[in-house]
Amino acid sequence: MTKKSIFRIIFHNQGNIYEVYAREVSQGGMYAFVEVGEIIFGERSKLVVDPSDEKLKSEFSGVKRTYIPLHAIVRIDEVEKEGQAKIVPAGESKGGNIASFPMPIKPPVS
Repeated sequence: MTKKSIFRIIFHNQGNIYEVYAREVSQGGMYAFVEVGEIIFGERSKLVVDPSDEKLKSEFSGVKRTYIPLHAIVRIDEVEKEGQAKIVPAGESKGGNIASFPMPIKPPVS
């Protein structure tokens, strides 16, 4: 039996940085979107509840696949094992060194 790859996907969403783990990541059928399937949530102890993990579980409950805009992706890594999925405000991410992707400047109105 072959071991399926696990991917860590870090992306911007509504002023937060999401870090999720999944078994499937592809270019997807929709232009400029990354397709993420089989999102993994680690089985943690029922005694310790992480609000960030619970928020992710409720946000992605019942989701088979999600499509993330390409410009929102910060990074995708193939990892040995899953970590803890989390949501952090954009300014509080690891050292605060994640910036938004530069957007094109609007042309002057004629």
